[in-house]
Amino acid sequence: MEEQKNSSYQISLPLILCIGLAAGVLIGASLTNKSGSGDISDEVQKFREVLSLVNNEYVDEVEPDVLVEDAIEHLLGKLDPHSSYLSAQDQVAANEDLRGNFEGIGIEFNIFHDTLVVVAALSGGPSESVGLRSGDKIVKVNDKNIANIGLSITDVQKHLKGPKGTEVKIEVIRKHVKEPITFTIIRDKIPQFSVDASYMINPEIGYIKVNRFSQTTYSEVNTAISDLKKKGMTKLILDLQGNPGGYMDQAVNIADDFLPKGEKIVFTKGQETRYNEEHLATERGDFEQGDLIVLVNESSASASEIVAGALQDNDRALIVGRRSYGKGLVQRPFSLHDGSEVRLTISRYYTPSGRSIQKPYTDLNEYEKDIAKRYRKGEFFSADSIQLNDSLKFETSHGRAVYGGGGIMPDYFVPLDTTQTSKYFNELFSANLLREFAFTYAEQHEERLKEKGYADYLQNFMVNDVMLSQVVVMGIQNKIEPKPKDLEKNKRLFQTYLKAEIARNIWDNQSFYPIINETNEVLQQAIKLFDRIPELNRTKL
Repeated sequence: MEEQKNSSYQISLPLILCIGLAAGVLIGASLTNKSGSGDISDEVQKFREVLSLVNNEYVDEVEPDVLVEDAIEHLLGKLDPHSSYLSAQDQVAANEDLRGNFEGIGIEFNIFHDTLVVVAALSGGPSESVGLRSGDKIVKVNDKNIANIGLSITDVQKHLKGPKGTEVKIEVIRKHVKEPITFTIIRDKIPQFSVDASYMINPEIGYIKVNRFSQTTYSEVNTAISDLKKKGMTKLILDLQGNPGGYMDQAVNIADDFLPKGEKIVFTKGQETRYNEEHLATERGDFEQGDLIVLVNESSASASEIVAGALQDNDRALIVGRRSYGKGLVQRPFSLHDGSEVRLTISRYYTPSGRSIQKPYTDLNEYEKDIAKRYRKGEFFSADSIQLNDSLKFETSHGRAVYGGGGIMPDYFVPLDTTQTSKYFNELFSANLLREFAFTYAEQHEERLKEKGYADYLQNFMVNDVMLSQVVVMGIQNKIEPKPKDLEKNKRLFQTYLKAEIARNIWDNQSFYPIINETNEVLQQAIKLFDRIPELNRTKL
């Protein structure tokens, strides 16, 4: 169920010690017998006979467990694009991401020059409590050398993640300290947050960025709304760009916060009537009156589309951006005896007007290529390139036309910004050199910049030509050919990203977004659109 996540403007965050997996729309469950199911004993017996023949009679030795897993994956692959099988190991990793926590030592890290470097010890985590610091280079884990061996992210996770209460010994090299330092860390639960940032854009407009719908997302969003209201927020931008989805109940609860009691949020229909549900807004609601804009793009999927669809169909929010992914199927996880899991599509969901936004999947190969096809057809650049199906036309509560059949169409289209596409930037970014420069600069100037404060940094700090020339030299040292014309043309992209990354290294992730969002064209357009909100109650925009 992994789906594309990255929008054009988004820059990935530092690696946190966890495994992320886009989960789509899920409802929690354990394995149960399907009521009214047909007798499949003959088919099961046939499969057992074939498996037994292969195991006992085949010319070469086989691994029955591998054959069975392959067969399960093939079977589910014949159904739809989102029914899937997860091995016991993959199931643990996938569910960690949606539970909103994982178990490990609690660090943000990066790999510079084949060395694991601590970007930050997460607040309240076990690494912070023993004294691990930003800039520490971890060279040994349980007396095993991990430096200069071609270390990968998977290797780091294998070495440092582990069950709560278990012990790991690490050896670090610290700047200005002659001898290596040894730490013994007791692993613990480490929270993961689905709200990347919440801040005031101006005295009226608040901004909340949600990266997925995990078990903690509603409480995180609820807290963010409360904090922003205390700061004077009367208008809100909810950014769901690149959000691949997650738990349906979290999407329902968030939509409920914006809708008055009794308004329909979403309903589901399955072959089994027990999967038919209707969700209505309750009397709870922390932001039912203020002006609201929701940002979506081609990587906003499933639970993101439930929120956007509910608010669009009820004429509660202006949807801004590009057509969303188009995932309208609901999966239920069924646990198997060995700890593995089947995530089976058990229903379709529909927006309040009755729309199914699931895009066609009769050809699964074409389904996987859909986003690339949209790009080639020009849909990312012009709303006129989008073909709407009049047979799937519906109406919002105030009579505006909306369409089903493949994602949520925004009320206001913002084309993909290609002016900040830089091959040179991508080469330096892929080599991790931009992050390394920002990390080193922050390490060298932290005391001075912290003394002045983030507000001063935000307003006055600028990445100058000397700093950019240092980046160019780093590139040359790593066999990346300079591209002066590219750098000059995309100078603002380099400056904005480096400024944002330096801020994150000195303060926190929250400080990254007010800076990098200067290049978020969808957000910058949305800020200008609040005067269009009254039109939601009258006519189609």
